[in-house]
Amino acid sequence: MDNHLDHMPVLSRGRHRNPKRGACFMELASYLAGERWSDHPACTHPLLAALARLVNDNTGDESRAKLVHLVPSIIGLASDDLRVDAHIALRCATTALPVAAAERQLALAVSVLAAEEMLARLDGAPPGRLSERSRRAMEEVPHAAEQARRFSRAARITEKGFRRYAAPNAVQLAVVGIVQACIPDPDALLRTLLEETIAECDALIRTEQPTSAPATPASV
Repeated sequence: MDNHLDHMPVLSRGRHRNPKRGACFMELASYLAGERWSDHPACTHPLLAALARLVNDNTGDESRAKLVHLVPSIIGLASDDLRVDAHIALRCATTALPVAAAERQLALAVSVLAAEEMLARLDGAPPGRLSERSRRAMEEVPHAAEQARRFSRAARITEKGFRRYAAPNAVQLAVVGIVQACIPDPDALLRTLLEETIAECDALIRTEQPTSAPATPASV
């Protein structure tokens, strides 16, 4: 696959009219998937694709080349399950929350709680639960976490509102928070975030896809 990718369009920021002008992450995915040239291909979950576009556009030119090997792994990760949106939003928010500037921490903490609430609702679990990853991230920013809990108690998001607004906002806030964070290598953290989110989506989506039933032995 790596040899094949050597002949692909070079990754660069933004949208491109055709492969001769370069490609963003998702345009290259559409090309490899055999779809019409687009940065919104059907082969990938829309929110995961949004994360890939944001990481592509906010990564430096030298570091962007390291994203190429991830492109094939995002193809085929499509699902209508709202749990996938919630896991993507949660992964992004918990990654960015500990490193983001103080002025972004409240919004990210609210995003963590919203994603956890949505997962609990979808799973039929009691509200207020936190995964270990979320608990650790919230402990890093106790003041923002407390403010977020007070805000979240007064608001209840619908499933439609979560998919259309809260989850995409969490992804965008997380990427911007990482880009502007005072850390040695934001590009490396963005790449790790994309890698881990793809792996999590792969586990979720492949699990929900039905497997072929074993063949019934012929009667004699």
